[in-house]
Amino acid sequence: MRYEVLVNEETPLPTARVFIALAPPDEAKRELVGELGPAYAAHPRMRWNRVEDWHITLAFLGEVPADVIPLLRSPLADLATARPPLTLALRGGGHFDERVLWAGVAGELDALHELAADVRATVTGCGIALPDRRFRPHLTLARARRDTPSCATRAATGLAGFAGRPWQTERLHLVAGEVVRGPGPIRYGDVAAWTFGGVREVAGE
Repeated sequence: MRYEVLVNEETPLPTARVFIALAPPDEAKRELVGELGPAYAAHPRMRWNRVEDWHITLAFLGEVPADVIPLLRSPLADLATARPPLTLALRGGGHFDERVLWAGVAGELDALHELAADVRATVTGCGIALPDRRFRPHLTLARARRDTPSCATRAATGLAGFAGRPWQTERLHLVAGEVVRGPGPIRYGDVAAWTFGGVREVAGE
């Protein structure tokens, strides 16, 4: 899982936008890129997310003081160590409010919901408040511009029959990004990632 800016103790920020996520493997991403080929060509003005930034968000913390990030390391490492990998697949697609295009997630969904609940409990156990958002497993792909909202609905229709091959989750990712005051995008980076069922931490990939 690769992003443009790494946030860690060596590069502290007054605030950061933080989330905890899973990342599909490269093979799953390539399958979906192939399926999206017609949508890329038909809707070039959509704000397409970079493929290397695709992720399944388990808990979105929003903008928080950067000094709370280290508090999450040890609890999240323990959580990942105690959890086996999940078998998931990217399947189908849809849209939020006719503007945000997403790919769906299939597989061990009950276990995925349990993992998301445990991640949220871990975050709140560190004294960090979470936005009140229902967990809806998905992979955000693009956002339609306000003057062409139908792009997202048409692209979602094209994903209806997509069924990617199953894959196993490898790591739990703690991700942060510098909050940019202005029109530019936020650039995210892994603070750390922990393998499921293991103890190895991978920082700043």
